Order: sequence, then C-alpha cells, then structure tokens
Amino acid sequence: MGQTEYLVKARSKVGRLVEHKFAAASESEAIARIKQLGLTPIAVEEKNSGWNKEINIGGARVKLKDLSIFSRQLSTMLVAGLPILRALAILGDQTDSPKLKQILASMRIEVEKGASLSEAMAKRKEFPPLMVSMTRAGEAGGFLDTTMNQIADSLEADVRLRGKIKSALTYPIAVGVIALVITIGMLIFVVPVFSTLFSSFGGSLPLPTQILVNISNLVKNPLFFLPVVGLITAGILWYRRNSTNESVRAVVDPLKFKLPVFGGLFQKVAIARFTRNLSALLSAGVPILTALDIVADTSGNIIVSRAVDSVKESVRQGSGMARPLSEHPVFPAMVIQMISVGEDTGSLDIMLAKIADFYDQEVESTTEQLMALIEPIMIVVLGSVVGAMIVAMYLPIFNIFDLIK
Repeated sequence: MGQTEYLVKARSKVGRLVEHKFAAASESEAIARIKQLGLTPIAVEEKNSGWNKEINIGGARVKLKDLSIFSRQLSTMLVAGLPILRALAILGDQTDSPKLKQILASMRIEVEKGASLSEAMAKRKEFPPLMVSMTRAGEAGGFLDTTMNQIADSLEADVRLRGKIKSALTYPIAVGVIALVITIGMLIFVVPVFSTLFSSFGGSLPLPTQILVNISNLVKNPLFFLPVVGLITAGILWYRRNSTNESVRAVVDPLKFKLPVFGGLFQKVAIARFTRNLSALLSAGVPILTALDIVADTSGNIIVSRAVDSVKESVRQGSGMARPLSEHPVFPAMVIQMISVGEDTGSLDIMLAKIADFYDQEVESTTEQLMALIEPIMIVVLGSVVGAMIVAMYLPIFNIFDLIK
C-alpha cells in the first residue's frame, strides 16, 4: 500500500502543542504512531499535493448542513434509547448525501469492531476537529446525546453565518458580472460599428471616443483577450488551491477587515465564530488548552488565530484570557469585559455564548444595512459605466455636420 505524508498536531503531557510528520498508510496508522510517543492527537492533516485536494466535485463533499442534521438526529435517537450501531445504520440509510452515506457505513463497521464514535470520526477529514473533540468529551462524560445536540446547534449557527455572508455578497457580485458582460459586449459589438461610421467621415475623434475605440480594439484582439482570461482563471485556481496556506492568509485575512464596506461584517463574523466554537467546546467538557488549539485552527482568520495563540500561553501559565485578548484590536472592549466577567464568575462558556448570540444579531443587522446601501450604489455604478460609454460614442456626432461640409 502507498505511503501518504500526514501532519499530526498533538499535545504533550505537560500541555504543549507539538507537530509531527509521518509517512503512513492511513490516518489511523499516523494517530497510532503519535500515541506511541505518549502524545494526545488533536488533528490530522493529509499533506498531499494541492491538486488532489481540489478534485472534490458534486456529491464527493459533505456539507455542514448534512453534518448538523446527522448530529441532531443522532442526539434524538440516543435520547430515545437506540444503540449507537442501530442509530448509525438508520442515519446512513436516510441521509441525502452519498458521501456521508458511505462514511457512516464504514464508521458503523469500525464501531462494531470496538472503536469509539470519536475515533471513527477522527480518521475522516469530513468531520471538523470541533465535532471530533466534543464527541470525545461527550463519550468520556457519558452525555453524548446532549453533546451531539450542542454540535448540531454550533454547526447550524455556522451555516446561518455563511448564508448571511453569501446573501450580502450575492447582489454586488451579480451586478458586477452583469456590468462586466454589458461592457465587454458593447466593446466587441457596438463600438466597432460606430468606429467604422466615424472613420468614413474622416477627421479626428474626441479624446474619450478615441480611448473607447482603442480599448475596443484591444479587447477584440485574441492575443490580448485570451491571455488575460487565462491569467484570471489561473489566478482563481491558484488562490483556491492555496487559500489555506499560512503565508497567503497572512496577506489576505488582514485585508478582509480593512475593506470599506464589508470589513466590519467580516470582523463580526470572525468574533461570532470564535466565541461560539469556544463556548461549545468548554460546555462539552473539553480542556481549555485543547479547546483553544481547535478554535485557533477553525477560526477562519489568521488574525484571530494569532490572538488565540497568545491566549494559550497566558492560560498555560495560569492567567486568564481577557488580558492577552485586549492586546489585539480585532476584539472590541465589550467582548474583553464580558470574557473577564465570565472568568471571574466561573461561567465563561455561558458568557461566550451570549457574545456569540449578540454578534449573530449584529451580523444580521449589518447584512440588512449593506443590502439597502449596496443596491443604489451598484445601480449608480452600472449606470455610470454604461452612460459614460454611450456619451463617448455620441460625442463625434456633434462634429458630423462640420465634417460633411
């Protein structure tokens, strides 16, 4: 069997986070080898080439919505007293995701052989580290049914957040694409007709018209148009393949928070995701250092990840979270104060959940405001582009009579 390189993140007996690379036949073998070193595995990442990671089409992907439905239904079945093997068989039969159906079938076999549910999940990258760790904590504490319900709540909230972002971005993207198509269509089909008409009368064209004609000639030239389209396509593919690379995220993620219209929205989404995930992990009984490791990996923004890294060292030394978080501008003063109160009262998980609920409402309110603001702006932009082109094309008409004479 071929060997695959795996990057295993684990925690030592003294609580330090370490990473090891192994060439192994499977993820389970890599996990077994890290356990032999006396370490507790946290996450396993396959270090294959980017092309292998990108070939993931159609039904070959498990959506967060599918995982949330699975978690909610498993919780209901466990509360009803169904054995976990029976529950996995029922869920595998009724899920609409072909990929998840295959995964549940193989997981059922492993559980039947004596593996725990969390061990079976940890071998599959379709299950996020947050879900695996909460499931492991639920099994250890004997409250797996409650934990699965908490996992479903967390995943559903994440799905709602992503939906709000998509709804805010859909309109400007759609209008931008329409404006681009109209502009290119006019440059290719309309401007050349007017250019031929103007050249038949002789004389020089006004500067705006001449610029428009030059752009039209450039766009119609295959030696220009095809390479530009190729470069744009290659750039998109390269970014999709390297979007999780730390060096790329170090450049892109800070820019997200600095965008003129959407920067505030992205910041609120990042805070909501951080606080909700950490709250879910702590309420499930996951140790705080392990929870911070997972939250740092799943935050979705490198600025938040770096802030969490500074918090881990403070917590490891026995201090709280509030002070190191206050050194990072991404976290508003209100968040810092609420976390401080939560630490003082021993209800940090509850306070984090309240922060997440607050920022969920903020994201919804900001999205509605953005939609109301963007619509007239995009209409003005689209009208300005098309109007400027029409004015540039009709400027020479005012000189036609002088040229005829």
